[in-house]
Amino acid sequence: MGLATAYWCVLISALLPYVWVAIAKSSGERYNNRDPRGWIARQTDPRVHRANAAQLNSYEAFAPFAAGVILAQLAGVAADRIALLAILFVVFRILHGLIYVAGWQHALRSLVWTAAFVCVVILFVQAALQVA
Repeated sequence: MGLATAYWCVLISALLPYVWVAIAKSSGERYNNRDPRGWIARQTDPRVHRANAAQLNSYEAFAPFAAGVILAQLAGVAADRIALLAILFVVFRILHGLIYVAGWQHALRSLVWTAAFVCVVILFVQAALQVA
């Protein structure tokens, strides 16, 4: 494992919102690209709204994760540690989206969200400790 692995994880994380929006658009009635937000709002299938929420949450999670990977690398944190945290982040984010779309227990979704968030925090802390 090394930085290439972490960079692949950043790419996967950047693409995850598109997975969830594809699920949202493939559910419910025929998708209308002329009014995508209005189309989402009019859907009665809760799976559409959950997949859209997973998409939005994935966008929100991406920037801090990417910044954490970059800062950890620039600070000289061990590549294997960065890669491990990046892999864990992606695994937790995939689980988060799957749990969200499936409509499973909120506590489980919150737990995997927190686990992914902790990975990002550790990346930042490791970078800060490395340069201190």
